[in-house]
Amino acid sequence: IICVFEQCVVLLNAAERHWLNPEERKQQLPGLLATGWAETEGRDALYKEFVFGNFNQAFGFMTQVALQAEKMNHHPEWFNVYNKVQITLTSHDCGGISERDVRMAKFINKVSDSQY
Repeated sequence: IICVFEQCVVLLNAAERHWLNPEERKQQLPGLLATGWAETEGRDALYKEFVFGNFNQAFGFMTQVALQAEKMNHHPEWFNVYNKVQITLTSHDCGGISERDVRMAKFINKVSDSQY
């Protein structure tokens, strides 16, 4: 991260700036798919729905994910109704699933598993 005049830019390494190739997918996606993530139909993205006990739990979960997303400069597409949160991860700058999506999905799983 580089900060100049209170404006910060996250520098990504080369591995984070390209979509996962077929070999990388074979290595990295099965673990996520086993935890409920799915590859979306019609686009190169990951999707998962989370169900919580109530709205407060869902919102707390979203808050933790949002704080990490800011740190990573990688923001999920999401939709929330009461106790449900639907999340789609894709890297728009490289046109598909990248290492950043994998890292974000793992973080999201950790938050979900440890808190709710």
